[in-house]
Amino acid sequence: MTATPSIAREGRGGFGALLDRFPFLPAIVILIVLLVLNGLFEPNSLSFRSLTGLVRTYMALMLLAVAQTYVVYAADIDLSVGAIASLVNVTIIVLMQHLGGGGLSVVAALGVGVLVGLACGLVNGFVVAALRLQAIVATFATSIFFTGLALTILPVAGMPAPTAFWRTYGGSFFGIPFVFYCVAVLAVLLYLLARSRLATQLLAVGDGQQAAFQSGLPVTAIRIGGYALCGVFAALAAFCITGDTASGDPLVGAKMTLFSVAAVVLGGSALSGGFGTVVGSVIAALIIGLINALVFFAGTPSHWQNFVQGLAILAALMVGILVSRRGRA
Repeated sequence: MTATPSIAREGRGGFGALLDRFPFLPAIVILIVLLVLNGLFEPNSLSFRSLTGLVRTYMALMLLAVAQTYVVYAADIDLSVGAIASLVNVTIIVLMQHLGGGGLSVVAALGVGVLVGLACGLVNGFVVAALRLQAIVATFATSIFFTGLALTILPVAGMPAPTAFWRTYGGSFFGIPFVFYCVAVLAVLLYLLARSRLATQLLAVGDGQQAAFQSGLPVTAIRIGGYALCGVFAALAAFCITGDTASGDPLVGAKMTLFSVAAVVLGGSALSGGFGTVVGSVIAALIIGLINALVFFAGTPSHWQNFVQGLAILAALMVGILVSRRGRA
């Protein structure tokens, strides 16, 4: 689940070689520090119940960070992941309601949700890779389009999810919270994807599109595949959002897009492409959650919380990047 450029780094040793192999190490250190700080301000925050709640709340951001990572592998970016999650959220909520909210209707709605996410990813891939538009501009435009579709489907937030759906997400089976089953499935999926041809090809394209093209790789198709994978993971994130909030909201993913980009960078991936790790992105998503929790536990006034959260995330990004650069120097 850790990926490196196709061009090997030579003459590296010690800490630099360790960072090349495990670029998420700085993120792990930051995660441990934040866990300790949270424990100092609120000892109960380290209880099993509290940590379960943290993972349950930020599972969606973990998935969005993974989605963003696969796009960044190829030196692209997707500013519409939050909008895709919002669109899938309202789509499955409305379908569940119209189909009666039973078990089969939930499964059908989730299937449609995955297809919606995949379709959005393919649209992004087409406009960026096939039409050769700038990724940051094109996906910003599609984010507005997807948000408009979400508002058309559900103009006002608040339509409830079926009770069985959110109780399943927030419940336990055989004494183990359901969200940890989700984490286990995600780990297996990332393990398989890390060894897939698509992941390797995305990294090769990010390492140099011209060289990848000259070596015979279908660069356009690979980039479209990266966006399609991103759309599917954004749909999975929407399922977690729906289970956590138990309702539909056409703007629920608006703030999560930039958090996903921050998680990718903090986790050790390079926005320039060709190097990255989905493990680091997942860890960084938890770091963002712990920062938000720490700001609250520290008793920060409500009108200062966004400011302090932003500074704390910026500080974490700077520390992670500086340590990584120093190690690779």
